Amino acid sequence: MPGDYHRPAGTTFPPTPPPPAPSQRQDGDGVPARDRRWADLRKQVAYRSKRANTGHLVEADERFGQRDALGPHGVMLFFRSEAPAEPHGYRLHMAHRLWLASPESDDLPRLLGDLAVVATDNISRAASAARRWHPLGPEGSMVNGGDMTLPNDATYVGIGVTTLDSDQGRWYQVARTLREGSANGRYRSAFDLKGQCYALLTDGTALHIDRDPHARIGVDGIRCNKTLDPDRITYYNPHQHLTEEDDDATREVWRQLAALHDILTAHLTARRPA
Repeated sequence: MPGDYHRPAGTTFPPTPPPPAPSQRQDGDGVPARDRRWADLRKQVAYRSKRANTGHLVEADERFGQRDALGPHGVMLFFRSEAPAEPHGYRLHMAHRLWLASPESDDLPRLLGDLAVVATDNISRAASAARRWHPLGPEGSMVNGGDMTLPNDATYVGIGVTTLDSDQGRWYQVARTLREGSANGRYRSAFDLKGQCYALLTDGTALHIDRDPHARIGVDGIRCNKTLDPDRITYYNPHQHLTEEDDDATREVWRQLAALHDILTAHLTARRPA
């Protein structure tokens, strides 16, 4: 895979334990604590994804045209650990993988498909050696940044994509135009550029995040097939079939992301024999 790197020696991660049983307690409004927790987690994933996309943009802009230029796509893995002192009793962790620019890393569906093959091979290879593979390593790591060390009780809750392609154009085209405009006196910063993210969570959530630096106040660019506000018991959700919307290329991204998500979910949330 492009963008491979070496992890520091001696870094270890324990096997992922089964997820804790969700609480069924209800608050004063009759909303189960589990529902509030998941709604909050969806929003936290969206905000973390936006920040990751901004960081991706800044680094890709700084390295554009250089030998270590970054590709336009990255993958994010989300984990949750128990944190009783936090408002909803959990803490969100995110690790990510960015690639160097190459023809392979420019094709997002292909990138996700390759990762699915690699993950499957890593799971099988570890099982044959009586070990349990984890996407954060130390062997066969899928990530090279973010929260590289997890608490012992951290559980997998989802996967996401950060991409610098947007309705403004493909990354390489937009970045080149940005530099041509600056040379002609029509200055525009990289912070004027948009980005987007996709995410799938283990409760069936699908999120699309449109990061628009010039969006109107109050427009967060988040589309979700599940509620972000658990107090709204019944309402029409126009994004109920989010992964089936948009064009063929977007649906292929969702399809490949779902395939990889299914592999990781089956492996990381399976209960191990006692």
